[in-house]
Amino acid sequence: MEQTILQLSYLIGSITFILGLKMLSHPDSARRGNLVAATGMGIAIFATIFLYKDHEGNPLGNYPWIFAALIIGSVVGTLAAKRVQMTAMPEMVSLFNGMGGACAMLISLIEYHHNPTPSTGILLVIVLGMIIGTVSFAGSIIAWGKLNGKIKDKSISGAQVINFILWAALLSLSVMLIGGYTTESWVFYTILILAAVYGVLFVMPIGGADMPVVISLLNSFTGVAAAFGGFLYNNPVMLTGGILVGSAGTILTMLMCKAMNRSLKNVLIGSFGAAKVGVAGVVKEQGNYKEISLNDTATLMAYAQKVCIIPGYGLAVAQAQHACHELEKLLEEKGVEVTYGIHPVAGRMPGHMNVLLAEADVPYEKLLEMEDANDQMSSTNVVLILGANDVVNPAAKEDPSSPIYGMPILEVQKADHVIVNKRSMKPGYAGIENELFFKPKTSMLFGDAKKVLQDLVSELKQV
Repeated sequence: MEQTILQLSYLIGSITFILGLKMLSHPDSARRGNLVAATGMGIAIFATIFLYKDHEGNPLGNYPWIFAALIIGSVVGTLAAKRVQMTAMPEMVSLFNGMGGACAMLISLIEYHHNPTPSTGILLVIVLGMIIGTVSFAGSIIAWGKLNGKIKDKSISGAQVINFILWAALLSLSVMLIGGYTTESWVFYTILILAAVYGVLFVMPIGGADMPVVISLLNSFTGVAAAFGGFLYNNPVMLTGGILVGSAGTILTMLMCKAMNRSLKNVLIGSFGAAKVGVAGVVKEQGNYKEISLNDTATLMAYAQKVCIIPGYGLAVAQAQHACHELEKLLEEKGVEVTYGIHPVAGRMPGHMNVLLAEADVPYEKLLEMEDANDQMSSTNVVLILGANDVVNPAAKEDPSSPIYGMPILEVQKADHVIVNKRSMKPGYAGIENELFFKPKTSMLFGDAKKVLQDLVSELKQV
């Protein structure tokens, strides 16, 4: 009876994962979907703790250790999630993803230690789970450090050759171990060390512009590693969760590569965010740019028929999403149609801008995907760019020598007027100068996004 209830709990957990993932596809149901999946996970966890029995009929045991870990993990996770700023969300995602990879790595280590003579199939799962989990853990920690500025982009001489040698060594040692050519434990631990080194070298040279893709890819790695853990323990809910995370992460990675017009291979070895960057902060002589005052901006927007707001990381840094929503509501009270143009790779992680604006209760129907926003751009009177840079850079369409050439962008130049809010004329996250700032239709509105928007709201109320 207990085993029947346990399997039923696993089935419920698997179903809730699928339903939760489906509900995450729309902001109106995303929060509920997260709770549904979390509830299913909770059911599966407690069913395993109290109902699981091994082949000899022994219960799980070690309850004090298990519940101590659950309590500590729950407290740390809750506090971290509640205190994290929106600008720090990408590094938190990387850190949590790295912890998932570490768990998969530890599962492989423990199973290898407790099962010195595994079958070929089990050993294959253990080794693959350890390699993928270790790469995900090491790579995610480097990504976390790069995102919060603790680790700088660093181009490693001969990195591709070194990575090839590491892969060859990993493959050779894995074949030796799995094929039964050796049973020495040092081979297993050497594989672990090489996988960790590869994870570090894999992410270290990748630049900031490609980091959202890398986060998504590492997330898929963690899912695959967790799925291997499900195989080891014959646990359906762990297997289902791992497959869902792995497949969703892979699909998202492919979509983001398409949005950047770059193959995954180019992302991993090209690293335009780390290469071809000139001296930081130096602006090439492109011509003259013109500034616009708050009063002129307010007047221009107040008498427009359609305004499109392009959010970027600068908006998140300034925590200006609520001020932006207030501006939107004030413009609509004056009869202006307001929409938001969202580029797939805006921000520091997939969906960063969507989450940012959802936090300020911006209606989801106002968020236009890149293609839809571009279709409406020619009928837009004013485009207000808030901290975005690379996703509106016309070099992607006009300059074949540019590292971002071919990347789809928000075609803001089709609008009547373009107003760019930035702190300074420094390049964006990819380190590439933006020719948009020197175009005839473009005006620069310098300052902190939050203060500029608050002052703009005040000016609009006087118009």
